[in-house]
Amino acid sequence: MKQPIATTNAPGAIGPYSQAIDAGAFVFISGQIPVNPANGEIPEGITAQTAQSIANIKAILAEAGLSIDNVVKTTVFLADMNDFGAMNAVYADNFTAPFPARSAVAVKELPKQVLVEIEVIAAK
Repeated sequence: MKQPIATTNAPGAIGPYSQAIDAGAFVFISGQIPVNPANGEIPEGITAQTAQSIANIKAILAEAGLSIDNVVKTTVFLADMNDFGAMNAVYADNFTAPFPARSAVAVKELPKQVLVEIEVIAAK
């Protein structure tokens, strides 16, 4: 059984996908780019963009009745691997031990020419 999760406190889906899916024991959150849901703006720089992507994730988790501590796996997509250190510093400020499993990959391009996109899986 799968149930969609949606909140106006994170950017809405811009295609045929859900912000998140509750699949029973796990919640799968679609990749979050750094769009401020209040005004549609994208902040400048990898530090602010990583913080906004994580804020969007936290809003979706809250809608599901979960927190960042429920996250067990993340995938970070970077437009430039040279931004890894700055992204990682913001990431480290938001996750605590035991840290989620993580993959971080550089991609050719991300939607809206953002610098980072983060998707997560959370356990209930």
